[in-house]
Amino acid sequence: MNTLIIYMAKAAVYLIAFYLLYAIILSRDTSYNRNRVFILVSLISAFIFPLITLQTLKPLGIQFFGKFLSEVFITSTSSGTEIIKSITAANLLQIFYFMYIIGVIVFLLRLVIDLINLLFLIVRKKSNGNHIIRFNGFHTAGFSAMGYIFINTRLNQEESDEIIKHEQNHLKHNHFIDIIIVEVVKAFQWFNPAIYLLNRSLRAIHEYQADQGCLNSGIPIVNYQSLLLSQVFKSRAFNLTNSFSNPSLIKKRMVMMTKERTKALANMKVFIVVPVTALVFLAISAYKKIPNNPDMQSITTTNLQSTPVDIRAETMVPPPPPPPPPTTSKEQNAAPDKTEEVPFVVVEEMPIFPGGDKELLNYIGANTNYPENAKRDNIQGKVIIRFCVTSEGGISLVSVLKGVAPDLDAEAIRVVNSLPLFQPGKQGGNPVPVWYMVPITFTLK
Repeated sequence: MNTLIIYMAKAAVYLIAFYLLYAIILSRDTSYNRNRVFILVSLISAFIFPLITLQTLKPLGIQFFGKFLSEVFITSTSSGTEIIKSITAANLLQIFYFMYIIGVIVFLLRLVIDLINLLFLIVRKKSNGNHIIRFNGFHTAGFSAMGYIFINTRLNQEESDEIIKHEQNHLKHNHFIDIIIVEVVKAFQWFNPAIYLLNRSLRAIHEYQADQGCLNSGIPIVNYQSLLLSQVFKSRAFNLTNSFSNPSLIKKRMVMMTKERTKALANMKVFIVVPVTALVFLAISAYKKIPNNPDMQSITTTNLQSTPVDIRAETMVPPPPPPPPPTTSKEQNAAPDKTEEVPFVVVEEMPIFPGGDKELLNYIGANTNYPENAKRDNIQGKVIIRFCVTSEGGISLVSVLKGVAPDLDAEAIRVVNSLPLFQPGKQGGNPVPVWYMVPITFTLK
């Protein structure tokens, strides 16, 4: 579940970046073929790039946050310690996951229904060897889909001929395939505004290309614009079609017909996508490592369960450095050439506690004792603990991000240090350390 959500979130970031590039740099040009290819490649690349990870030598992100667990309440009562459970972050993630799956199913069903309706229309209306289908209704002048041109019977012969020429250009450029691609992407990215904007931009490009083909065939521009205006209040019949009378595009289409053609040199602007894509790629798909460094001893993944803690400073006191190795030979003095991994904020496969997050919270609640001194002095409050689940599944780097009092802070650190082994998190198929945070609230009744 986590893997799918993270993957789709990364794909959404790429789609947003690609749309911004298109809207800011390319959308005003009349290089329709280039713009169409850019959008199609963007749709496909957004789902490929999140599958790739890059190993780097330096951390690229701020490593102060991680998986934030639900708040655990520890209450002192006459019968002992009581655990009060709130709605967990895992529960919220599960709710979002089911909402996402329902959205995907709804959009895919709508896509299938449109395809079935078009097939039924073709079977009922088509003539032998004729790819032009006459229909009535649908409140549209005409559209094209699945290799067929659909023309409304209310049109006169001159209008029909010009709209048929327009729709033939859609068929010539195989625009229906583009629409299928964007509708499938929309089904999996229905929550992302960028996919709707890219869909609208791609359909606009289709209309610009079809219009240009009609004008190049000799249709006078004035007559063609008059035909567009006469159909301005009509609407599409199906989401999967290229419709001649799309009212939201009429004004843009008329502007593009008279706009000066973009020079070939302007196509070089598309190369701006390379550094922008690289920046996004490094931000969300990099596999971060740093060289081993004795100065980084306080943030290595050594288990710190028995490490002394300075609660008043609300931070971890690093263990003393290990004694130097014997110097009996050069071999013994040689340090191994290895790297220590910097903990990740989020990874493709998050660590798994035996039994899941619910059991992790249960363990913390069941094994946390309300300190007697704190009960006597009427001390209560929330302690936020940060810790790392190492690439071996152990616990390290335990520290207090927000403390209350020495006794409460020490108890929270003790119980986190006592956690059993996790199944390690993975990035790019490799075990990696991952940051966690958990709030433990001590409250008196």
